[in-house]
Amino acid sequence: MRGSKWLAHPLGSLGLLVVWLLLVDDFSSVGHWLLGGFLAVLIPRFTQSWWPRLPHIRSWKHVFVFSRHMLVDIIVANFQVARLALGRVDQLQPMWVQVPYELDNDLAIYLLASAISLAPGTVAASVNRQTSILTVHALHCDDAQALIAEIKQRYEQPLKEVFVCSPQ
Repeated sequence: MRGSKWLAHPLGSLGLLVVWLLLVDDFSSVGHWLLGGFLAVLIPRFTQSWWPRLPHIRSWKHVFVFSRHMLVDIIVANFQVARLALGRVDQLQPMWVQVPYELDNDLAIYLLASAISLAPGTVAASVNRQTSILTVHALHCDDAQALIAEIKQRYEQPLKEVFVCSPQ
């Protein structure tokens, strides 16, 4: 166990307390608050060795940059895909693209693949950890290199700044 902290996972404990109170459907009973609080402290402490280590976040500024890029891209891509869907099917140029990535943190790789998949029109189809290649399917792509450069600049670069990655 890490030190003698009472709350091994504060957010997890808060979540457990809220779930307990919702399950018993009684927010007014002091007994339910005490039992829920006891379980919320005890369960994370006993299961702490099963929880993955949380990565160290180096730059919160880049967390917001990444989030902003994702949000803007999701909104813009919705309109682009709607325009493509309402157009002629024979005008579409679907393409599989191999995107090399330089991330080594599992959470960072997951966030990269999720960001690509959340924006309509692109899907991260597979991640190859051995070759550091992310396979992406684009609904419409004129230039594979431009798509790769955009993914690396808008998503991978902020993620590299967010997480402390070991040199490869």
